[in-house]
Amino acid sequence: MIEVKDLTKIYGSHAAVDHISFTVNDGEIVGFLGPNGAGKTTTMNMMTGFISSTEGSVSINGFDILDNPTEAKKQLGYLPDVPPLYGDMRVTEYLDFVCDIKGVPKDRREEMIKRIMETVKITDHANRIVKNLSKGYRQRVGLAQALVGFPKVLILDEPTVGLDPKQIIEMREVIKSLGKHHTVILSSHILGEVSAVCDRIIIINKGKLVADAPAEDLTGENRDIPQLVRVGCDKAKAESILKSVPSVKSYSFITHDDCLEINISGEGDIRADISKAFIKADVPLYMLKAASPTLEEIFLKIISGEGEQVHKPDAETAAKALEVIAAADNEKEGEE
Repeated sequence: MIEVKDLTKIYGSHAAVDHISFTVNDGEIVGFLGPNGAGKTTTMNMMTGFISSTEGSVSINGFDILDNPTEAKKQLGYLPDVPPLYGDMRVTEYLDFVCDIKGVPKDRREEMIKRIMETVKITDHANRIVKNLSKGYRQRVGLAQALVGFPKVLILDEPTVGLDPKQIIEMREVIKSLGKHHTVILSSHILGEVSAVCDRIIIINKGKLVADAPAEDLTGENRDIPQLVRVGCDKAKAESILKSVPSVKSYSFITHDDCLEINISGEGDIRADISKAFIKADVPLYMLKAASPTLEEIFLKIISGEGEQVHKPDAETAAKALEVIAAADNEKEGEE
């Protein structure tokens, strides 16, 4: 378990991280999000003991990262945004070197390195020189070093940065598999990755915690989800069909030259009821998709609160928001 209490880092008069508190339970995969300059990397560096905090504390499985750093760091595996690799070593040589640093007994190393390489899928590259590997495989080697010693907690800072779409998907699957045996904190600017992998999402902005909630609460999976429907009939026909569906509570029409689009709201998941009703009426159903906000839209809404803390936001609060990361990346990059 990770426990962060009132964590603060001040540089001069600037609070890079401002009294952040949260807890990550065993077995959780938590997405740690925020625009550039929000304080994500600074927070991770304090959590791993790489830099000290101005105020507050970080406890890793009961060990304070500053008061008992040796024991706390035994619980941790850390992949920074730039993997700490030695390019002139072979993959197995590098991992053996990391075993030295982490104090792994020599009689356990061969089996451990073998298992780790299988986990991150680099076994076929075991004897290659690190600098000759592709960006994707160097990221995997960086992840492998974080796994040395099989720590209970993994902190991954932008593990898919610079990877192509295929490599991102492969790394995502690796991270999901790690969640079966480790507690994982994942920082990423790729929001599809966060949605696909994480159980919970923490968002910080300008050094402050602004949201901490299960992923499904933010994205609306636990709420009534409005649907956008495209059908091949006129308004009168569509209205008569919708009035026959008890779960449909409201609707509005959007006309097109060759079809009709309808925004429909109701109780719970109304997709099955809608599709059955139109099929029964022999009306072509061209499209049926959720009209709920995306994670990008939710993020935008949340960080527009200028640091106001939002925990498990309601439907209205969580109704517009997370494209901001992509938008923020186009702005001048601030210092973490």
